[in-house]
Amino acid sequence: MRLYGYWRSTASWRVRLVLALKEVEYDNHPVHLVRDGGEQRTDAYRRKNPMTQVPLLEWEEDGRTRRLSQSVAICELLNERYPEPPLLPPSLEGRATVRQLVEVVNAGIQPLQNLRVLQELSAAGMDRDEWGARWIERGFIALETMLQETAGAYAFADELTLADVFVVPQVYNARRFGVKMSRFPTIERVDAACAALPAFAAAAPDRQPDAQP
Repeated sequence: MRLYGYWRSTASWRVRLVLALKEVEYDNHPVHLVRDGGEQRTDAYRRKNPMTQVPLLEWEEDGRTRRLSQSVAICELLNERYPEPPLLPPSLEGRATVRQLVEVVNAGIQPLQNLRVLQELSAAGMDRDEWGARWIERGFIALETMLQETAGAYAFADELTLADVFVVPQVYNARRFGVKMSRFPTIERVDAACAALPAFAAAAPDRQPDAQP
């Protein structure tokens, strides 16, 4: 398997986390999202992923090169392809709840402060940091309330799930934008519990081969 990603991309980080938790070996192919206008915009990468985004997972199967983009789809594929440890609960309601938490981050928070949006805001003369912090805080107000109902040792009860995989990278971004995490004690507690695990440490941005100071 080959993972095309960027060290500080939270979407790429999600996939790294699942690969680490499943103990799946892969080749890391860095795609620099800023240098020379963004390597994701090159013709060579566009042929692999028309959306010109990261992450992209690529592998060989049945004599064909297979590709899949979008972090939710990739994480779900990996969870089914490598069932241990399971990252979705056994019950129907539990799986739906975890997917709800995933989408709060994936659809409700991250798109509003991703690189493309921030670059457009900067071009329009707006304060990108204030924008990012504002939308993360709004999302975290909702997420904190939800986690108070669902969290045990981790985001959903006492087992790691895809919810943790999505929450932890978003906390990293929140701190980058100067969000006061003391306002969100449940999110902080979940993040700290995950940070103590080897897989989460291995997938962290500063541990990646393309990491920059």
